[in-house]
Amino acid sequence: MKSDGKSKKSKKEAKLRAEAQLRAEQEEAERLERERLYQEHLEKLEAKYQGEKESELAELNSLEQKFLSAQQWKMDYREQAKWEHYLKCDGTPDPTIPQEINTFMSLWRDDQDVDIQLVMEKEEVVLNLIEQLEFLLLEASPDEITEKQRDQYQEFILQLQDLLHQKYNEATQNLLKAASMYEDSETGNMHTVIKDKNTTFCIWANLKKKASIHSADSQCWLLLWSGLEIYKFLKMQQQSPVTARRNLEEKQQRSCRDLKFLWKQCFLLMHFIFSKLFQLLAKQFKNHMFQEVGHGFDLPKSLALSSVAVRVLHTCYDHVSPLWVHCQGLPRPEASDSEELAEHPEDTGQEPGEEEEKGIKEPSVPAAEETCSTGRKESAASLKENSNNTDDIKETEEETEMNADALDVPSQEADALLQEEAGGREEAPRAVDLQQLLPLGGVYHIDALQLPPQAQDLGDWSMVELLDVGLEVYPYSPGEAEDDTQFAVQITLKLPDNVIYFKVPVVARWDAAGQQWRTDGISEITYEAEEKSITFGMGAFYTVALFQDAHLNLPYQAWELHPTGVDEGLFTLTAAFATIQIQIKDNQCMLSSVVVEEEEVLSHITGKWMSPFALRAALKRAGVNIFPAEYSPKYVPVPRKAALAEVKAYEQMALLAAAFAFAHSKWNGEAGPERIVFKASEHLTVGSAKDNDWSLYMFNGEKVQNLKLTETSEAFTEELEEESEFHSTLYHMLKASASNEAMDKVERAGFLFIDSVYQLLLATRVLAYS
Repeated sequence: MKSDGKSKKSKKEAKLRAEAQLRAEQEEAERLERERLYQEHLEKLEAKYQGEKESELAELNSLEQKFLSAQQWKMDYREQAKWEHYLKCDGTPDPTIPQEINTFMSLWRDDQDVDIQLVMEKEEVVLNLIEQLEFLLLEASPDEITEKQRDQYQEFILQLQDLLHQKYNEATQNLLKAASMYEDSETGNMHTVIKDKNTTFCIWANLKKKASIHSADSQCWLLLWSGLEIYKFLKMQQQSPVTARRNLEEKQQRSCRDLKFLWKQCFLLMHFIFSKLFQLLAKQFKNHMFQEVGHGFDLPKSLALSSVAVRVLHTCYDHVSPLWVHCQGLPRPEASDSEELAEHPEDTGQEPGEEEEKGIKEPSVPAAEETCSTGRKESAASLKENSNNTDDIKETEEETEMNADALDVPSQEADALLQEEAGGREEAPRAVDLQQLLPLGGVYHIDALQLPPQAQDLGDWSMVELLDVGLEVYPYSPGEAEDDTQFAVQITLKLPDNVIYFKVPVVARWDAAGQQWRTDGISEITYEAEEKSITFGMGAFYTVALFQDAHLNLPYQAWELHPTGVDEGLFTLTAAFATIQIQIKDNQCMLSSVVVEEEEVLSHITGKWMSPFALRAALKRAGVNIFPAEYSPKYVPVPRKAALAEVKAYEQMALLAAAFAFAHSKWNGEAGPERIVFKASEHLTVGSAKDNDWSLYMFNGEKVQNLKLTETSEAFTEELEEESEFHSTLYHMLKASASNEAMDKVERAGFLFIDSVYQLLLATRVLAYS
């Protein structure tokens, strides 16, 4: 019986195994059949795609003529502006005409009237000329200006910057010659603050050369009176022990021990009072605040009796750093002969900044600048070339990640390291990596100057010794600092209100000999975020700037572009620390809002229409840098994208932006370097697109396909959406399912609006950095 039961059981199991195997074979056959049919379907779609490719590209090419129209419009606009400037005849030069700009600089250089107010007025003209030249270098195509003219314009920028600072030095010398006329009634020293929207000029001169207690005399006199009263009390108590005991028995019945304790406490109190008094007296001489602007300094004791003046000149612009820092795309003249981008210090064993010392080649024009200087096609070629420098070096993804780990120092750690170095221990010289950290908020020129001889009144005459030496730096050596301090001078700076510092700024000094910013020589940094002030010590008097990580808002968390009207659109970018909304209309952009921690900021540039390049410059000056450079992949761990696919995607998205919305897809990072994935939707109503309106598209620059994938799918797949086909352009892909109204809006879209959208997308590179 048992054997029969086992036999039946084994037969049943064998039958089940046979049935399972049969089902598996059937399922495998069905799968293979589906794959065969799907492959046949793909082959048919591929054949159809190849047959229609030429006609689709020809149709797209006709639309792309709008980019050329925009380029021609810009050229005509600049020519018209030059003509209008000529007719205005207001005395300002045309910076593109060498004779005019040279005459302007020569006349101003020879002008002996160097009143500080006049310099500030002329400064507005000079800054406008520099801005015109910078924008021209970035926007103009090779058809407009030659390479020789580009070099000439760069030289004009440098000359204007130097001349402006020279005039501020001459104005400073002019003020110091008559310092006694600006004598403060309380202190007897010179104290002057002059400010406009571009510059804050603060100067203090030590005319009396002695300490005073003017600003805290009430405290000092109170402490002095208290100390004298205690001293008189102790003098009265200086009696013999017997007499003291008799007096105590008669009056207070205290012990001699109590009296000794009282003496001790009184002496301690006197010591405290007089120590406090001396501190106040020393502080009143050493510390000086320009209360009008919030800047201040702590003068070294060695300068207590010296004929010294201290100038704090804060310029909202940076004419110290190399041109390429704020106008990327302008190569440094000394690096023009270099043939390849220097390797990162981690790869060569160099310290950060040694590459600057050795005169490396600076980054060439990044994508956004190339677009305007050489046209759309040149920008694609340039971006592809940049990509070859970084992507096409036969690196595997693992190698890329390893390089990213080696090269990308988190900004928090970098800041901590810099602060630690500044904290008191001896620090190794360190140059600032200007590819990673950017100066923000302008430059602070902090100088100790020699006070020239002052006029002496002799009855009806005034006599003064004239020295033909110009503005002299006070001969102060860092070695003269006190032994108990690690710095020669302490500085307090009020940060500008129109700049956002998302983290503690890095303080660096300008090394004129090495032509670089350095962090050594700066110590004991204290940052007050709410008061927006920073205090630090310096080994000598330096020109300093505050630096912020250029990539702290990268990569983006999300982005969306959708139309809001006829030739109007809204671009929303969610970065790491801020959410930025930019309106686009015709050839201009307007910053709609910048929200940081649920609070709107940057009201000074919000709501103002300007060109895409001007908006880009304004946001970077304000600390909201959302514009990657070509070297940014070294510092931002994002999957790299092929230049061809990226640039063509921006072009075609711009052509369709009048009627379609585009947005970020989380699958873009999974698609690999050769393909780009994004969301798109027909958009003819007000507001953002709804979640169920979006479709996902994958584009490699040559072929676009509609994916069955959704944002909620579990894994990335390239399976096509049902009833969809391959197309060679995004335009034809969306046209296949779009309404007539949408395509009519696309056809009628203005070329200026299309070009503005393209510039904005290419400047932010949302398909590569999100």
